[in-house]
Amino acid sequence: MSLDPAAASDRAQGPSGRRGRDELRFALRNPKLLAGGTVLALLLLTGLVGPVFTGGAPNAYVGPQYAPPSGDHWFGTTSFGQDVFTQFVHGLRATFAVGALGGGIAWVIGMAVGFLGGYRGGLVDEVLNMLTNIVLVLPAMVVLIIAAAYLQARGLLVQSLFIGLTTWPWAARAIRAQTFTLAGREFVDLARLSGRRTWRVILREVAPNMYSYLVMSFILLFGGAVLIAAGLDFIGLGPTEGVSLGLMMHHSVSWGALHLGTWWWFVPPGVGITAVVGSLYIANVGLDEVFNPRLREL
Repeated sequence: MSLDPAAASDRAQGPSGRRGRDELRFALRNPKLLAGGTVLALLLLTGLVGPVFTGGAPNAYVGPQYAPPSGDHWFGTTSFGQDVFTQFVHGLRATFAVGALGGGIAWVIGMAVGFLGGYRGGLVDEVLNMLTNIVLVLPAMVVLIIAAAYLQARGLLVQSLFIGLTTWPWAARAIRAQTFTLAGREFVDLARLSGRRTWRVILREVAPNMYSYLVMSFILLFGGAVLIAAGLDFIGLGPTEGVSLGLMMHHSVSWGALHLGTWWWFVPPGVGITAVVGSLYIANVGLDEVFNPRLREL
């Protein structure tokens, strides 16, 4: 009797293994995920590798003032003779860094609060839910503006920390609701009765059954952190040193790029921010179709 190797592998891996293979197959065929992921990967590669090839500091005076795009300066120069392309690639790196740090901090806090409140319930859930509601009703942008205005030295890490500490509540509430649903399942009750500790049950039994939701939550928090950071940078409350896409737009507007018609100063950072956030959301829609069989395009 012959045995199909693929069928044997599926039986050995069980339902979770087959589900993972199906999701990978649909992911490789999903045009939204492929398009968003490709654009995001190209932008990330540009931000990581670009500064190595451009060389020099992004704020160095390297050319004539207000020079349009050319072979020497691909994106032209600023009113101070700074190379816009060099600033752009450094700004991309800062954009991905603040998205990863700010979104990552919010994601970790949201998961910790949501998992613990949804799993333990009772007084623990009431206290955590009250804390979540308090932070949720605070106008995050106003809090960030006030905090940034009173800080004499503002860096990328401080900005990311403030963003992460003010944007986690919605993720916590959503994860809490999902955890409530899973906490009453039989496999979770069996793990609890076996004497496992709370976090071991959450990490081993609850979290793996909602990994798709956690991945998409991180993507949304990442994109939100990028937009909030760009908004703070644009109004002049970004890092006091360095360069970012939002700061590029702030400086271009402050020095009259719109009135002077030097479009090459403010268009690249605006397109960069739009491309990063847009590709994230497109990829997120594609992931939703991959993880949800009802949305898959056959």
